[in-house]
Amino acid sequence: MSTPIRHPYLDHPGPIPFAHRGGAADGLENTALQFRRAVQAGYRYLETDVHATADGKLVAFHDATLDRVTDGGGRIGDLMWKDVSHARVAGKEPVPLFEDLLETFPEARWNVDLKAEASLRPFLELIERTNTWDRVCVGSFSEARVLRAQRLAGPRLATSYGTRGVLNLRLRSWGVPAALRRSAIAAQVPEAQSGIQVVDRRFVRTAHARGLQVHVWTINEPDRMHRLLDLGVDGIMTDHIDTLRKVMEERGVWA
Repeated sequence: MSTPIRHPYLDHPGPIPFAHRGGAADGLENTALQFRRAVQAGYRYLETDVHATADGKLVAFHDATLDRVTDGGGRIGDLMWKDVSHARVAGKEPVPLFEDLLETFPEARWNVDLKAEASLRPFLELIERTNTWDRVCVGSFSEARVLRAQRLAGPRLATSYGTRGVLNLRLRSWGVPAALRRSAIAAQVPEAQSGIQVVDRRFVRTAHARGLQVHVWTINEPDRMHRLLDLGVDGIMTDHIDTLRKVMEERGVWA
């Protein structure tokens, strides 16, 4: 049984399918083209990452540098937007501004990983200016960064746990006392980490008892999708958007 809705971001019937980087399996991750493909496939929740350029422009991009997936190079934080804008993912598609994505896909909700401290204030300023608080959930491996975002924005900003919060929730599920931030709406976690199972029935039950949803990344195989849905997780992030849709349709939970 899913937990009660604690924030408008989570207003979705049944388990949430997330298109991870728009559906990274196609090789055009975090591009407007790939996000459009996901939306056309019926996805309402899109996952992405943001970095700020040297002149404060917020781009949807996973890595700190352009080198791995584009024909450009250099650290995004050291480059001006005009230079980043010339890079092409897989030599084909431009790196998008996050603001443009918000405008291009007005019905979409975004799960956003703040990859660097420099992206925090530009992100919050953008969400304030566009009044899109109900459409974003912020996460980061850095618990401190998520906490700063929450303190600056207040309860209107949906956030998930960082690494420390997830660890403490796992400890709680084992009966070990550990402090947990009350303002989070979800635990967004890998299925396992460093050989340790993170998501099991006890973990899901503990999260739900605290009013938290459980979203699991990055799941690309049908058998793993079925197992997690059997455990009662509230969302799955995938690179393989067609596969997840097929699994959820088979189970009658594709909204």
